[in-house]
Amino acid sequence: MNVKQVAHQQYKRLAGSAREHANLKTPPEGWLRTVRKALGMSGAQLAEKMNVTRARVAQAEHAELSGAATLKSMQAAAEALGCEFVYAIVPKAEIDDLIMEQARKKAYALVTAVSTHMALEKQQLSDGQIAKEIERVANEIVREKRPDFWKLP
Repeated sequence: MNVKQVAHQQYKRLAGSAREHANLKTPPEGWLRTVRKALGMSGAQLAEKMNVTRARVAQAEHAELSGAATLKSMQAAAEALGCEFVYAIVPKAEIDDLIMEQARKKAYALVTAVSTHMALEKQQLSDGQIAKEIERVANEIVREKRPDFWKLP
């Protein structure tokens, strides 16, 4: 295994580890308001700790719910609440499964294009043969790691 492959494996493990927290859901009122209330802290008290106005705290809580909050503002609020702000992009599936899904899409496009030409020459493959060929080509695509891998077919 070369250095690039080792680094790739480490990135896959790191990105995949976020899946342990995939079931974490934002509370209906958002994290800022929920934690603030759990601490028994008023908006005015949080504003004082952050050295901002009460209106700014309300804006931050609203921005979180609407998706307009910045990472910087969430970090500042978390620190004022005595909390740690955590940000992650969590893969919806295992990394290897996401890679194979893309490889199958590319393989499907390639195999069906060839299959169409073969059908015109009356040399078409059966559905089972096509499925096996898609899987074979997908595995080959993953092994090759071509630069155009993520380009849509």
